[in-house]
Amino acid sequence: MATVVTLILVGAALLLLETVLPGMIAGIAGFGCLVAGVVAAYLNFNARTANLVFLAVVVGLTAGALCWFKFFPQSRLAKLFISQRTVGDIGTEKPELLHQTGTAFTSLRPSGTAVINGKRIDVVTEGPFVERGSPIKVVEVEGARVVVRAV
Repeated sequence: MATVVTLILVGAALLLLETVLPGMIAGIAGFGCLVAGVVAAYLNFNARTANLVFLAVVVGLTAGALCWFKFFPQSRLAKLFISQRTVGDIGTEKPELLHQTGTAFTSLRPSGTAVINGKRIDVVTEGPFVERGSPIKVVEVEGARVVVRAV
């Protein structure tokens, strides 16, 4: 019985460590220990006891996972692992470029680089090829996408 309990406890500890260690090694080893503990229970005990061990492992894994998902994100430990930064707006919009003119710094087929107001900007054309050095005008700005047309 000590072997079964040890395998199950070591497996549970390794699965817990997997949440903070990279690489899935601890998780695979922990799952293997849990399976080995259940198999050892079936080999060493009667079917009723082994079924109880199996049921305890399944219920323990389920309860542990539910508790982890419910309480871990708000814990002090989670603050070490979860980013608190705002995600979403990365500030790439350039509405001030709308209706500005410039020159194609590279050939635009249909994307490339243009110089607008003295700055290099990644742009795309409305479709047609634009030669390098041609004058261009910004006709649309969608987030980070700047659409130009040959003048």
